[in-house]
Amino acid sequence: MNSRLSGGNIAVIGAHLRRNVAAAAHGKAATALLIQDGVIAAIGSDDEIRAAATAAAATAPNPIEIIDVRGATVTPGLWDSHTHPISGALSTRGVDLGGLSTIDDLRARLAEAAAALAPGAWLEGWNLEYEMFEETGIDRSTFEDVVGDHPTYLRFYDGHTGLASLSALTAAGIHEPVHYPDGSETVVDKNGRFTGELSEMSILSDMAEAIPIADIEAELDRLEALLLKFAATGITGSAIMDGTANDKTMLRELESRGRLPQRLVLHEWHKVHHTDADQDRVIQEKDERGRLWEGGAVKLFSDGVIDTGTALLHAPDTHGDGREAAWPEWSEYKRVIRKYHDAGIQIATHAVGDRAVNDVLDAYAELPPRAVGQPHHSIEHLEVMSDADVAKLGTSGVTASMQPLHMQWRSEDFSDNWAQRLGEDRRSTGYRARDVIDAGARLTLGSDWPVAEFDPRVGMAWARGRHTPGADATVVFEPEGLLTGEETLLAYTLWPAQARGWQDRGHLSVGALGDVTVFGGDPVTTTVEDLPELPIVLTVVDGNVVHRAA
Repeated sequence: MNSRLSGGNIAVIGAHLRRNVAAAAHGKAATALLIQDGVIAAIGSDDEIRAAATAAAATAPNPIEIIDVRGATVTPGLWDSHTHPISGALSTRGVDLGGLSTIDDLRARLAEAAAALAPGAWLEGWNLEYEMFEETGIDRSTFEDVVGDHPTYLRFYDGHTGLASLSALTAAGIHEPVHYPDGSETVVDKNGRFTGELSEMSILSDMAEAIPIADIEAELDRLEALLLKFAATGITGSAIMDGTANDKTMLRELESRGRLPQRLVLHEWHKVHHTDADQDRVIQEKDERGRLWEGGAVKLFSDGVIDTGTALLHAPDTHGDGREAAWPEWSEYKRVIRKYHDAGIQIATHAVGDRAVNDVLDAYAELPPRAVGQPHHSIEHLEVMSDADVAKLGTSGVTASMQPLHMQWRSEDFSDNWAQRLGEDRRSTGYRARDVIDAGARLTLGSDWPVAEFDPRVGMAWARGRHTPGADATVVFEPEGLLTGEETLLAYTLWPAQARGWQDRGHLSVGALGDVTVFGGDPVTTTVEDLPELPIVLTVVDGNVVHRAA
């Protein structure tokens, strides 16, 4: 049996431990820990843990490896609070279009990719940027003549827009314009012609599901390989924020084969057009879980994103957009979350704009108090917030799940679309992680991969530095928003555990789960510029080594 089907046994010695517990709680300094059956069994000196491991090995069914990390820093396992590994593994199929700046560049890249495909095969691309379409508009005519008979589907970097050829729309069964209640749609021009642009998540999901999966084994391999890449950056677990019933099948399959290297929480995506029957299924299945994965959580959208004018704002953006919520009837959103809340399910709501954050906070405030130990509901992204929004969040008990590394797309001269749409005054209200903490709210950090890279070291660097790490920091975006090294680590470890009501993780204590990350240096004191290159020596999940540096 592969060890990932059960808790592992390992001893780590010669370490600097960052335990996330008060010094008074653990007494004397410790340099080592022992994990048995996937749980931390002992913490102490090197000699004490060597002796404990030797004694335990006498009765353990498998050998207990003792690893001397020679002064490396051991932290609780890093947790990404917002990611999309299953859909992301699928959405990164095909050609990486990141960095292309002109239509000519795009055409050349797609022509090259099409020439390498079998006749009639789908051509997929991802990481597409908006700026190249400023003059032409987002339109399939910009590339269709170079892809031949290949149904072509391209995904933009932020995950909120797609671009499909007419043959791809036809293959997906889209023959008439689609417009969902949340504003997600197939865009048409003034003549009713499909431009090929697909706007917002519901229609993007439809297109993704329409692309045939030729080989399920290949998809399992792809997902496992991706999760192992997560592990190589120190991640031991994450929250999946767009789950489906089919995703549970993928997780079951991986775990049954002993190939699931991460701890995962699946938030099923409740779309605006979902029915009561869809919601009832999620509630009925809320207790389904494996050893390393679990459900019991949902994700909803309250708005879109700044760049496309679909974020809900207190005042319109500079284009006059930002006035519509994802839910045509806000009372229906409140009815849906009340039913999930009463069923004991954790709710995460996407809210980018300041008005969206405010409205979701108000809706959450109407819910009855939760029982002690139940997970806190969260708001995801919170890209812009007014002072009143921050104050309301601070007293709400709601978790703020943010991604400061999304500032990587801001331009130092503020010429980027995000800053231009918000205007000079409001752009300074972005990514207010410092203010969230100071207001008394719980902050968790994540990547939103594949929107941004999943490496938590990069995420930590952006939270601490608010500029591109390693580059000349001529501009630090809102320097008053900087976090400390300790706060940043807590936002990737202890605080996410507390937000989910978990007592047995996020800290290094006897009885805690055996999920640990071992850094080649101290992630709290390493400089912002050096943090992205800080080596990951070991990543341990459930007592099993899922990544080991060469």
